[in-house]
Amino acid sequence: MRVERFDNLAVAVLRAPARLGAVRVVAVDGPTGAGKTTFAERLAGALSAAGATVSVVHTDDLLDGWGDQFTFWPRLAEGVLDPLREGRPGRHPVYDWGQGRFDATREVPVADVLIVEGTTTTRPEARGQLSLSVFVSAPADLRLNRVVARDGAAVREPLLRWMDAEAEYFVAHPSHDWVDVLIDGASELGHDPSNEFVRLPRPGDDDD
Repeated sequence: MRVERFDNLAVAVLRAPARLGAVRVVAVDGPTGAGKTTFAERLAGALSAAGATVSVVHTDDLLDGWGDQFTFWPRLAEGVLDPLREGRPGRHPVYDWGQGRFDATREVPVADVLIVEGTTTTRPEARGQLSLSVFVSAPADLRLNRVVARDGAAVREPLLRWMDAEAEYFVAHPSHDWVDVLIDGASELGHDPSNEFVRLPRPGDDDD
């Protein structure tokens, strides 16, 4: 594993070919509580500092509650990806987890880079459209504790079922074996997490 900088990753994204019309898409995948949102926000900041326009979509906003763990994709594809490919702004519904319903919509402007953050965002349907694919990992007990601390003890039981389903999904669809960048979302290496991240070797890579 090694420490790398978000500003250098931003440069790599902007040098990569656009595969969704003129938009470069970065997918930040990984299980619940691994640190995907934080990683996406810091990369978005580095891209903005490099002069790029950035849109961010969090797929938790597209889920129709606890029962919609993996089947949200058509809302993302039809509402966001397809319009952006054609140079038009996208739009998607926003789920209110407290009220248990979709109660708003959000526009997604056409930008230089679209970051799509959420579990299963590097699924096979996405791969041909991605300029960069990222997978953030962390131990299950740490992830559970993070989410319970953030969302409250009431989520613990549905969250455990959710995490079990995620684990099964990633056995069947091992995105972490093919993505461009693997991230350690739990590393305690001495680094500045606001500007740096810890990159893990991919299968077959040398760990330098």
